[in-house]
Amino acid sequence: MIKITIDPVSRVEGHGKITLQQNEQLEITQARFQIAEFRGFEKFIQGRPYWEAPVLVQRLCGICPVSHHLAAAKAMDQLVGVDQIPPTAEKIRRLMHFGQVLQSHALHFFHLSSPDLLFGYDDEVRHRNIVGVINDYPELARQGVLLRKYGQEVIRITSGKRVHGTGAIPGGVNKNLSVAERNSLQQDIDQIVDWAESSVELMKQIFLHQAEWQKNFATIDTHMLSLTGQGGALELYDGTLRACDRDGKVIFDQQSCDDYLDLINEHIESWSYMKFPFLKTLGVEQGWYRVGPLARINNCDFIRTPLAEQQRQIFKSQQSDGKPVQATLAYHWARLIELLYCAESIRELLDDGDLLGDELTAQGEMRLKGIGVIEAPRGTLFHHYEVDEQGLITRANLIVSTTHNNQAMNESIRRVAQDSLSGQELTEPLLNQLEVAIRAYDPCLSCATHALGQMPLQVDLLDAAGKLQSRKYKQAGN
Repeated sequence: MIKITIDPVSRVEGHGKITLQQNEQLEITQARFQIAEFRGFEKFIQGRPYWEAPVLVQRLCGICPVSHHLAAAKAMDQLVGVDQIPPTAEKIRRLMHFGQVLQSHALHFFHLSSPDLLFGYDDEVRHRNIVGVINDYPELARQGVLLRKYGQEVIRITSGKRVHGTGAIPGGVNKNLSVAERNSLQQDIDQIVDWAESSVELMKQIFLHQAEWQKNFATIDTHMLSLTGQGGALELYDGTLRACDRDGKVIFDQQSCDDYLDLINEHIESWSYMKFPFLKTLGVEQGWYRVGPLARINNCDFIRTPLAEQQRQIFKSQQSDGKPVQATLAYHWARLIELLYCAESIRELLDDGDLLGDELTAQGEMRLKGIGVIEAPRGTLFHHYEVDEQGLITRANLIVSTTHNNQAMNESIRRVAQDSLSGQELTEPLLNQLEVAIRAYDPCLSCATHALGQMPLQVDLLDAAGKLQSRKYKQAGN
């Protein structure tokens, strides 16, 4: 038996590895996506005052901190007895969240995934990266950078900082928009919408140009979970829970997020620090599901903004039988439809006078439990907190977006291993197919788990022939 390890999986956020076992006939007998880091956020925020949670838990990640910030803030709203924050506060939070999703989706598509999609999984390693995209498609790379920059600017204006801001507080927000801030964002928003629309068109053409491969590569049939808004609309900030089965039939709908523990449970495997959630009514073996852009676009009945809705209809038309689009690589297409939706929504919100309002917070009677749920870029995010009479956190439970997709990511790499690797001499391009499958999910492993201490650092100096000349090694924590 031969063991093959891809460590780390590249062009994803965080640290994970893929392990394969191959027998003497070169058949793949096992394929696993393993997370060997430990997350301790639920434990070490115990004993902290509840109002610190929105600032503390966003340190889970530097890529999607706004999602944790807002999910925790929504839970804190419940703790302080506020069921409905003022309109200005809600719209500031929504604007912040749209900026977050826009910048995160732009980062993943243009910087991390586009090299595989534009050049192919078997392109040379030295070229299959963002530098290759800059050299071969300079305008596309420029648009990707500026789309992300705009999203980061939205975050800065609404939360105070581009990373780990403090805009959302229990019961509302701590600032509104000034006229000058609103005007500055309005200057570029039409261009941002145009670029977002052209990025969807690009991904659509990539998908349809290789339709057979795109539809079958790493594809698995799964249930799907997401929030939906009023009337079944695509909803990223608030809503109720909807789960649909592999055929698109509703498993449950309009379920309160407060009841998530009645709907979802988590399974543990000895070989990974990341849990395996499943729908309780279906059990561990049959109840696993997917979340994120693919699930959201499949589950929703419509998108409120016109350009994104047009693209959703084209996306859904790929399945003539009305069933969900299950192609794993369709995550990229769905992700860019959401990017367009965020750009349109930002443009719409910037015309709303409530952003300039003065009523920023609300108050109520203190409660001992708060649950905040939001659609993070990578999927449905649960934050659950319980406090004592002094307002100190006694219990915290986080189910992070990437965690929901854990079983699906493992099933996808098994599909690739079965279709493309089994019986083959394993080469770098073939092994990269496994990473392509993982990257489709845009996993944030630093969110789903958390490393203790610091990662070790090794620096190698090689000569022109590739011979090792010198090595420096820094131990973790030194």
